[in-house]
Amino acid sequence: MIKLNCDLGESFGSWTLGQDAQAMQHIDQANIACGFHAGDPSVMKQTLLLAKEHNVIVGAHPGYPDIVGFGRRSMKCTEAEIISLMHYQIAALDGMAKIEGMEIVYVKPHGALYNDMMADANIRLAIIKAVASYYKPLILMLQATADIGEHRAQAKKYGVTLYAEAFADRCYDDDGSLLKRTEKGAVLNQDEILKQVAQLKQSGTVTTVSGNSIALNPDSLCVHGDNKSGVAAMVKIKLLLEK
Repeated sequence: MIKLNCDLGESFGSWTLGQDAQAMQHIDQANIACGFHAGDPSVMKQTLLLAKEHNVIVGAHPGYPDIVGFGRRSMKCTEAEIISLMHYQIAALDGMAKIEGMEIVYVKPHGALYNDMMADANIRLAIIKAVASYYKPLILMLQATADIGEHRAQAKKYGVTLYAEAFADRCYDDDGSLLKRTEKGAVLNQDEILKQVAQLKQSGTVTTVSGNSIALNPDSLCVHGDNKSGVAAMVKIKLLLEK
């Protein structure tokens, strides 16, 4: 069955983002921010405890060190720098989880780091190496595209398993990438979300902004925690996925 995941723990200090408590009740996997693009120690702990309460699988959600830009701005980093910033963030959440008797299972990069991973083979390789060289096995979550077979083969060389992810609440461009948030219709409303989820469940495909159909066949669907329409639709999404 396709799992449902959500980016959570992205509040910081007195700044609140997302609807973590509402979303956590309905998801299978929580991608928890690790402090570089959002989140702080208290928020990390609160989010972990919320996941524990609802028996939700936990994953690290590392990004570029860019609090001001919410991790949505690319940074030029060497392979060594990417591996180090990944390890630092994963270890932070992993340590916090251990204190609560929990284990993190996977890693999903955030924002620009995620987009760069999908667009640049060298960055993707650096992230695979970071996951592969962590002290315990972790799964890497990346975007489901037509190249997923190639990506799985690449990851397998380093002993890394992949989760292929599609987005329930985002419109797709014709090349299989997400339509930029600055474009009209990039973030779907509730009716559009449910229609897209039903299509993914039935055929493993999505309809792009131009009306083309592309195959994704995802392992997991993401609904963003800051998308009110998406969070409100989670009960219906879960029902669609469980049919």
